[in-house]
Amino acid sequence: QVLLVESGGGLVQPGGSLRLSCAASGRISSINDMAWYRQAPGEQRELVASITRGGRTNYVDSRKGRVTISRDNSKNTLYLQMNSLKPEDTAVYYCNAEVKDGIVSYYWGQGTQVTVSS
Repeated sequence: QVLLVESGGGLVQPGGSLRLSCAASGRISSINDMAWYRQAPGEQRELVASITRGGRTNYVDSRKGRVTISRDNSKNTLYLQMNSLKPEDTAVYYCNAEVKDGIVSYYWGQGTQVTVSS
């Protein structure tokens, strides 16, 4: 079992920045890839960026250059730095972890709301 808890969301003005965090607990040693997803009202959940345990990153083209995903394995924490935020970035942001422990399972956090508005 893995528990993921996101934090760092909130209300920010257009052009501002936020840093989201996702703290993992439980079977930490079994966590492999991690990722951030977003879900805007009325839309499907979509990938923002992912990162392997070794630090290799992958970004969705539309947000490349404005977001940076990173992880600190010593702190069991995943981060998403978001800059130059736009109103269309408004969404609930979810942390996702791939766990390999004989079988592959995926865990989700509860989400953190990001609202970009003036």
